[in-house]
Amino acid sequence: MNGAESLIRTSVAAGAEVCFTNPGTTEMHLVAALDAVPDMRPVLGLFEGVCTGAADGYGRMADKPALTLLHLGPGFANGIANLHNARRARSPIVNLIGDHAIWHVDADPPLASDIESLARPVSSWVRVAKSPHDLAQDGAEAIAAASRPPGAVATLIVPSDVAWGEAGAPESTIAPESAPLVDAARIDTAAGVLRSGEPAILLLGAHGLREAGLRAAARIAGRMGCRLFCETFPARMERGAGLAALERLPYFPEQVIELLGSTAHLILAGVTEPVAFFGYPQTPSRLVPESCRAHSLARPEEDVGRALEALADVLGAPEESALVAAPARPTRPTGQLSPTTLGSAIAAVQPEGLIVMDEAATSGLPYFLGAGRCPPHTYMSLTGGAIGQGLPCATGAAIACPDRPVLAFQADGSGMYTLQSLWTQARESLDVTTLICANREYRILRIELSRAGISEPGPQALALTDISNPIIDWVELSWALGVPAKRVESAEVLVEELERALAEPGPHLIEAVL
Repeated sequence: MNGAESLIRTSVAAGAEVCFTNPGTTEMHLVAALDAVPDMRPVLGLFEGVCTGAADGYGRMADKPALTLLHLGPGFANGIANLHNARRARSPIVNLIGDHAIWHVDADPPLASDIESLARPVSSWVRVAKSPHDLAQDGAEAIAAASRPPGAVATLIVPSDVAWGEAGAPESTIAPESAPLVDAARIDTAAGVLRSGEPAILLLGAHGLREAGLRAAARIAGRMGCRLFCETFPARMERGAGLAALERLPYFPEQVIELLGSTAHLILAGVTEPVAFFGYPQTPSRLVPESCRAHSLARPEEDVGRALEALADVLGAPEESALVAAPARPTRPTGQLSPTTLGSAIAAVQPEGLIVMDEAATSGLPYFLGAGRCPPHTYMSLTGGAIGQGLPCATGAAIACPDRPVLAFQADGSGMYTLQSLWTQARESLDVTTLICANREYRILRIELSRAGISEPGPQALALTDISNPIIDWVELSWALGVPAKRVESAEVLVEELERALAEPGPHLIEAVL
C-alpha cells in the first residue's frame, strides 16, 4: 500500500465520505487511491472555487468534513476565496494539496510556489507531509483538527513522492472533541442582566441557530421580554413554523449603531461583538455604543445550545414558549417581478425541509423577512463576503442531504464567478433549483457609490456596475452546462416554475428578469 491509499483509507475510517476535486499531475496517486477505496465518493469540479465552496456547503449540512483535492499552489489559489468564506462559516474542511516531489522542489519547476504561505490565512491547521509512513497519521490529525467544534479548515500538503512511496497500514482515527461547556458564572451574569428589567438583545450565531438553541432562545425571550436577533450572515440557521422568528442584525453599520443605541445590553450567544463590514468615514469599526454593554454568554466554539438551555432553566422559563412562529405563507404574488415578489414567490411554494443558500445580495432581504413562518427549512448565507459562494455551496449541501431539495437563491453578477457548479449539479444529478436574480447590474456597488457621497457617478463608474452589455443569457449557459432552464418575467410564471422545479428530481435553473 502506498502513502496515498493509506491516507484515503484513514480518511474514510474517520468518517470522510466525499472528495471534491480538480486534480493534476502531482495528485495522480491520490486519484488512483480513490479507485482503490470505493467508499470515498469523488466529485469533479471544473474550477477549484467550486470544489472548496461545495466542501463548505457539505460541511455546514453534514457537520463533518469533506476532502478537497487540489493541484499545487495555483490550483489551491483558485479555491482560496471560498475557503475564506468557509473559515468565516466555521465549516469543517480538509484540503489535500498535491505538491512536487520533495527532491524536485530545488529545481524550481514552473508550478512551484509557497503553498504554506497561501494556506495559512484560510486554514486553522497546516502541515506538509514528510514521509509516506506518516501520511496516514497526518490525515487523521487533519480530520481531527477540521472537526474541532464548531468546525475549521485544515490543509495537508502532500508531495507526490510521499503519495507514491510505500507505506504501512492505515492509522487509527482520532476521536473528535466535544464543544466546551460554558461556565456557570457567565450564565448567571446573563441571567442577572435579563432580570434587571433593562432593555436587552440576545444575538445568536453558530450552533445557537440550530433547533435546540432556537427553542431555548424562545423560552428566554418569552420569559424575559428581550429581543432575539441572528447574526447578519448566518452559516446555517433553522427557520420556519414552530421555531422562534428572529430578527436579523442589519448590514449597514449606522443601522446597527442605531439598533444597539436603543438597548442597554447585548448578550452574545455564538457570536463575537458586531463590527462594520467595511470602514466608512466617521464610522467606528466596533458597533456597540458606549451606552450598551456587551456580555458573552457563549463563544462560537463553545456549546452554545446547552448554554442557552441552561440560561432558560436558570430563569425558570417554561418549556413551551408562545414566541414560536405559527404556520403561515404569503399569498402567491402576481404582476411585475421585484425583490418583494421574488421573495414572496419562494415563500409561497417552498416545501418542508428545503435548504436555501442565499447569495441573492440586494434582492434577498424580502425573502428572509417573509419566510419566517413557512414550513421548517434551513437557511444558509454568504459568510465571508467573497462572492461566488452560492452555487457551489448549494451543490455541496445537496450532496450532504440527498433527501432534501436545495434552492440556490443567486444574484447574477456573483453567480458568474462559479457558474461551473451547474455542470457538477448535472453530472451528479443533484436536486438543486437555481433561481437567478437577473437585475443585470452590481446593484450593491451603486448603493455604495451613493453612500460614498457620489450621487451622480460618471459613465465610467456606472459602466463598472453594469453587466447588461452584453446581456448574460443564463438560460443558454445553463443548458450548455447540462441543466434545464427557463426565463421568467412575471411573478405568476415564477411561482409556477418554482413549484415545478422544486418538485421534480434533478437540477433546474430559473432566470428571473428584474
